[in-house]
Amino acid sequence: MVYNFNWDVVWRNFDKLSHGWVLGLEMAVVALLLGSIIGLALAVLLVSNATWLHRPIRIYVELIRNSPLLVLAFYVYFGLPQVGVYFLDNIQSFTLTLAVYAGAYLTEVFRAGLVSVPRGYIDAGKGIGLSQRQRLLYVSLPVTFRIVLPSLSNNFISLFKDTALASAIAVPELTFGATWINVHTFQVIEVWTVTGAIYLGTCYAIAFLLRLFERRFAVIR
Repeated sequence: MVYNFNWDVVWRNFDKLSHGWVLGLEMAVVALLLGSIIGLALAVLLVSNATWLHRPIRIYVELIRNSPLLVLAFYVYFGLPQVGVYFLDNIQSFTLTLAVYAGAYLTEVFRAGLVSVPRGYIDAGKGIGLSQRQRLLYVSLPVTFRIVLPSLSNNFISLFKDTALASAIAVPELTFGATWINVHTFQVIEVWTVTGAIYLGTCYAIAFLLRLFERRFAVIR
């Protein structure tokens, strides 16, 4: 059997890839923002004196981090309607799943960042009379964000790649668009070569831009 290359079918249907690419980035951005809120809130509780909350937070982190993302997506999309939660469409459902998934990883990222704040910064805050809450808001958190920037960058790239799984619940992101073109044209090599190049190029571009951002706000120790 001879395979006939036909790159034109990809370019004729490139709108499906471009729209899916934009949707994937949007889902990744929203998931990172929501996941950061979840992760930061839980990290602050983990380093606080509220020890009775530590175990439930640890259970959440370990449960989510050790569960396949696709299983979680199916659970939210197909499971929640069974208990009366109908307000989420497939895009919202997967974005919520991705945010909860990211939150479990970012909890540990922010916890490590909080305990890595140089002691001199904390002592300086005490020296000028800041309360514990003020030291958290005005000293620890700003420094923590600068410390964890590399990890946030890596998580954003991972989240963008993870959006490929959303095609399993018919979210029209990049992989879903590529699958549609593949099914209707049978040009397997062309479609997936272009799709892989888009993922690769996007991840490299994100990494490059975020590394510039990281160097700009690096913590001086």
